[in-house]
Amino acid sequence: MKIICIGRNYVEHIRELNSAMPTAPVFFLKPDTALLTRNRPFFYPSFTKEIHHEVELVLKVCKVGKAVQKKFAHTYFEEIGLGFDLTARDLQDDAKKKGLPWALSKGFDNAAPVSRFVPKSKFPDLKNISFHLDLNGKTLQTGNSSLMLYPFDEIITYISQFMTLRTGDLIFTGTPAGVGPVKIGDVLEGYLEGEKMLTTRIK
Repeated sequence: MKIICIGRNYVEHIRELNSAMPTAPVFFLKPDTALLTRNRPFFYPSFTKEIHHEVELVLKVCKVGKAVQKKFAHTYFEEIGLGFDLTARDLQDDAKKKGLPWALSKGFDNAAPVSRFVPKSKFPDLKNISFHLDLNGKTLQTGNSSLMLYPFDEIITYISQFMTLRTGDLIFTGTPAGVGPVKIGDVLEGYLEGEKMLTTRIK
């Protein structure tokens, strides 16, 4: 399986990082070794001094797809979960300044904590799904799928033009504004429509 992450999909997050507005979905990959499940703790690595939290809605691909037409895109996922795209911001900023790829800042071990998944039928409107992240009990990020620049179907259609989607692949769909640093001892909690789905303790 592969982990596909969409960047710059919420306007306010684009602004807070002073990034350029995309003209098409921006995506990057995390390896399967980045996956962290079952609310296991995240151990702060020694190669970075600035890891940021980014909460995102996550789609689980349910069948193989290549060059998926937009009208069929909704049939390629049946479940939705929540994930944290943990980012070594200092490594990312340094790579950006040098014009280098920033895969290391996103793809390190356990950089993708993911919750359990629930059927998409649970949500009356996929274009109106709310979610938020609490850090030590304080809400720092709130998002809603209605605010995405590129909604689920467009993301699937675009990605599948370039690489084949396979059953079990995960698609992180972008983070809203409010990203920030975490430190050892912090507790991240992710909520989907008010239900706590994901807890990650930083050790």
